[in-house]
This record gives sequence, structure tokens and C-alpha cells, in this order.
Amino acid sequence: MEERHLIVTYRFDRATIQELCTQLEPDLMSPIRHPTGIPPDVQVLSVLHFLASGSFQTTVAMASGMSQPMFPNVLSRVLSALLKHVRRYIIFPEVEDLATVKGDFYALGHIPNIIGATDGTHVALVPPHRSEQVYRNRKSYSMNVQMVCLADQYISHVNAMFPGSVHDAYILRNSSIPDMMGHLQRHRVWLLGDSGYPNLSWLLTPVRNPRTRAEERYNEAHGRTMRVIERTFGLLKARFRCLHMTGGSLFYSPKKVCQIIIACSMLHNLAL
Repeated sequence: MEERHLIVTYRFDRATIQELCTQLEPDLMSPIRHPTGIPPDVQVLSVLHFLASGSFQTTVAMASGMSQPMFPNVLSRVLSALLKHVRRYIIFPEVEDLATVKGDFYALGHIPNIIGATDGTHVALVPPHRSEQVYRNRKSYSMNVQMVCLADQYISHVNAMFPGSVHDAYILRNSSIPDMMGHLQRHRVWLLGDSGYPNLSWLLTPVRNPRTRAEERYNEAHGRTMRVIERTFGLLKARFRCLHMTGGSLFYSPKKVCQIIIACSMLHNLAL
């Protein structure tokens, strides 16, 4: 297959796909985890195609030697192998990174000392029957996914554990972000969040009902900078259509949907 077709179908070039296969092969070759006889590269490619297209039937048809009932097991195996490497692919800024990260954000909106933009996005799923209302958002059923991104659309944090009915502010408060930002407070750095979040010592939100030109300018700069998180969501879901509404709702358990979201976030960073 030509390079451009590889990128369209799997979202990565040949060298990157080979790197992924090599990294995951020890787990995918295990006799305990590899009872189907499907080669590791076919397992990886079938999962990449599913994540990229959101199409279960097409994925199974393209994966040589794989029957339809095999794919859920292959998906679980590849996700488990990939998530072992999450700390390699999703990294919150360290102290030594702060100067560069702040400079990149300043270039977006001229707000100093920003190291991330945070917001939530919904990923549709078919909810568990006994608790479907917990997953109900204003439009459908979903997981509410909190992310933090950098100025270059790198995802530095993802929390995909909460159902769609849960408010963004609650998710943030119950994530690891407060602790991580607390450790960095002596460096006088902040995250940006929209008006759905409270204004915190480490989180800057827009001024409600601005009364001065200075407050208006701040809100304008805040808005320009915050657009990066929306662009990140857009790029992530365009690259991995299984997360986009046009791909339909994910027919997996909330735990598996969480794994899919984190895996897509890891692969998004790899693709940058």
C-alpha cells in the first residue's frame, strides 16, 4: 500500500506503524493473550483502522483472516497493550518545559504564564441499560471527556471516566489536575478554562459581565487562546472518527469507551 493510502486508512505512515507494531508485539505475541493466531501487525492495523474510521464491519472485512467475532477480543488486546505506554505518549508539562510551553501560549493570545487550556468534550456511546440516565447529556448519551492541551494541540492530560451527565467543573475538581497544578504554583503558571469552570488560583476563566476596556481585552485574549482546545477536539475527532458523532455511538462498555478515548489521545499525540 502506498504511503498516502496508509495515512488515509490508518492515520500513520509505514515507519510509524512499524514502530507501533514493534512496541506492542511482546504483548500481542503472548500465547495467553494471542490465542487466535492473528499476527500482531494485523491486530494493530485492524484496530488503527477501526479507530480511524469508526466502522466495525469495514475493519473486520479489511483484516485478513479475522472473523467478525474475533475483533472485540483483538480490540481489547491491542488497547491493553497500548495503554501500558500511556505515560510515554501523554505527558503533563514538567518544570523544565514551562518556559517553552508558556512562550507558545503567549504567541496565541498574549496572556503570560499559561501552560494549558482545558475543556470537556462528549463522546457518544450506547449506555448501560440500568444506568442510562447517568450518561444522558443535553442531546444524547455520552462520556464527558476532560482534556488539557498545549498550544500545538498536544494533549497533555485526559480524563475519560465520567458519564455525560456530569458537569465539567465536577470532573476537573475530581481529576489529578488540581494536585499537578498545586505542585507548580510556585512557578506562577495557570491553565485557561471557559466560564463553566470556577476561577481558581491556578485556573483563569473569562470575566463575567466585563465593565472596563481592560476586562474586555482580557476576555478577547482569553477567547483567542482558548480556541486551541476546540481545535484540538476537532483534530482528534477528525483523525479518529470513532469519537465523532458521524461515526455513531460506540457499542462498548463505558470502561472500554474510556480505553478507546485514551488510546486515541495517545495516537493523536504520536501523529503530531
